[in-house]
Amino acid sequence: MINSGDTAWILMSTALVMLMTAPGLAFFYGGLVRRKNVLATMMQSFFVLCLISIQWILWGYSLSFGPDKGHFIGSLAWIGLKGVTMAPNPDYSSTIPHLLFMVYQMMFAVITPGLITGAFAERMKFSAYAIFTIFWATLVYDPVCHWVWGAGGWLRNLGALDFAGGTVVHVSSGMSALVCALYLGKRRGYGREPMPPHNLPLTILGASLLWFGWFGFNAGSALGSNELAVWAFIATNTAAAAAGLTWMFIEWKATGKPTILGGATGAVAGLVAVTPAAGFVSPLSAILIGIAVAFVCYTAVAVVKLKLAYDDSLDAFGVHGIGGTLGALLTGLLAQKLINPAGNNGLFFGNPKQFGIQAIGVVATIAYSVTVTFILLKIIDAIVGMRVPDEEEVIGLDITQHEESAYTLLD
Repeated sequence: MINSGDTAWILMSTALVMLMTAPGLAFFYGGLVRRKNVLATMMQSFFVLCLISIQWILWGYSLSFGPDKGHFIGSLAWIGLKGVTMAPNPDYSSTIPHLLFMVYQMMFAVITPGLITGAFAERMKFSAYAIFTIFWATLVYDPVCHWVWGAGGWLRNLGALDFAGGTVVHVSSGMSALVCALYLGKRRGYGREPMPPHNLPLTILGASLLWFGWFGFNAGSALGSNELAVWAFIATNTAAAAAGLTWMFIEWKATGKPTILGGATGAVAGLVAVTPAAGFVSPLSAILIGIAVAFVCYTAVAVVKLKLAYDDSLDAFGVHGIGGTLGALLTGLLAQKLINPAGNNGLFFGNPKQFGIQAIGVVATIAYSVTVTFILLKIIDAIVGMRVPDEEEVIGLDITQHEESAYTLLD
């Protein structure tokens, strides 16, 4: 039977996850770019909210959660939401309407390709971005989502744990982001000219909105107003706080001064890493996850990226790809049936098999996402071109792609 409390909580969680993309991600990424690209960057987040909302209803939801086909993809039986009604679907939840589960999952599908934009900020054609997004969502996100969360999906059958999207959202988008950054190449002047964030207050506002919305992302994934939602809520806040603090202390030690940008980046990394684990780990384990991801992601963005000199503009790979991978693997170490009887214990709680299952899920997601993303980029590049011309990059994408300016001074 439909439970009114569960329904109310998932309605609220849906709105919270929507908030993560626009305005959360839009402000977070928009503040990090140069002023000539702020609107173009924010436009990508707003556009993906519009585009994937339609794609999800027409065919995305059916491919992700529809009747299983070969444990790889859902069928098109639910195309256009055919047969998706107010009655609960027991494969996913017995206490909320099937339509509500659909729209809640829609917001996950929306933000995932949006995360990738941080890797190619300030240099991709908007037309190429639009084409890439619709095909990436259909050919990468939807199948991976079905593997992990769809009834009959092969990773779900294997026993992989991903409470709210470590592999489905962050590994798939973060690894695809690296492919995009390498394929498009560096921004003009990268490594020779300073490219500091143009508006850190916007970025902090975005990070704070992401943190706020993440409670719907993780605690909402309990799919009910229940004890599991409470565990996930606490783990989410705890990991974010631990990672933000750790990142600032690492900066303080390394450079002599902590920064608010470092704190925000660390907090987001903590949110990323705890996402697959939120409904399976204790608060103390969440602290360990936050500390570990801060060290690992700081090394990725402040050491490895500089040494290898690739231009992951806003650290989509360094935070989401690396953080999501670490979080998925740590879930295999720290998960407890005491927290969630529907899950499994991890290696540290007597079940070493779970770590291997988590590793299989990570490797499969990386291999599939990287391969399909590269093929998509090659095809789209051959048809419309991926990168803006040099002169347009110098002028900025706000003017050249949208004929708008974020900051207009009037006489």
